[in-house]
Amino acid sequence: MTEEAKRIGAIIGAPPEAVRQALSRHGVLRAGINLSNFLLVSSRTADGGPAGVSPDMAAILAECLGLPLQYVTYPSPGPLADAAERDEWDVALVGAEPQRAAVIDFTPAYTEIEATYLVPAGSPLQSVAEVDRKGRRIAVAARTAYGLWLERNIREAELITGEGFDGAYQHFVDQKLDALAGLRPKLIEDEKTLPGSRMLPGRFMAVQQALGTPKASGIALDYLRSFVMAAIESGVVRRLIAKHGVTGLSVAEPPPGS
Repeated sequence: MTEEAKRIGAIIGAPPEAVRQALSRHGVLRAGINLSNFLLVSSRTADGGPAGVSPDMAAILAECLGLPLQYVTYPSPGPLADAAERDEWDVALVGAEPQRAAVIDFTPAYTEIEATYLVPAGSPLQSVAEVDRKGRRIAVAARTAYGLWLERNIREAELITGEGFDGAYQHFVDQKLDALAGLRPKLIEDEKTLPGSRMLPGRFMAVQQALGTPKASGIALDYLRSFVMAAIESGVVRRLIAKHGVTGLSVAEPPPGS
């Protein structure tokens, strides 16, 4: 067992057998991984598998459970969430969103990523609060955690959705939209490629990355919650972020009273 798994095991103890059974109905722990989040899946292994903070978290969880691990990868978070009711994965590492909570039970977050806006050269916008005004148009990647948040919270501006971040970026440039919504680290890169563009200060939300399990496997949720809190408390999450050299990913604050 790795040192990281030992640290977490020392805090939460051995998993109940009922939890192991709930998470290994197919003989392995099937971990759903969203490949589009470049902060959490930051590279690939020699055989092309996912590597990064999320795959490592799944591997440590499998160690703590004493189960073999199988990654089940998806190109974006929408298809991953859709698969919750199709028995394709046992635990998923994905942004916790109210829409997804209809079919997925989530732990507290283990990391968070700020989401904000990029605006084009010459834009009069100076703050995040100014973006949601009548007549303004915002480019956003469909079915992302921050996109779902905007769908619930934008009142006056129009959302123009694209397939993935690249699709949203093209809408932003081609249609000369007022703002491009995205994760701060990605927008920093895009700011360098678009002369005169700038990122607005602050954030409109932070994407909370958590562990999720299908509601049908709800018996495992208490253990998964304990696992996440122990991973934060023991410094495992912080060390994984440092190990993969990820900029823009922060350890989530434990929920009040935890």
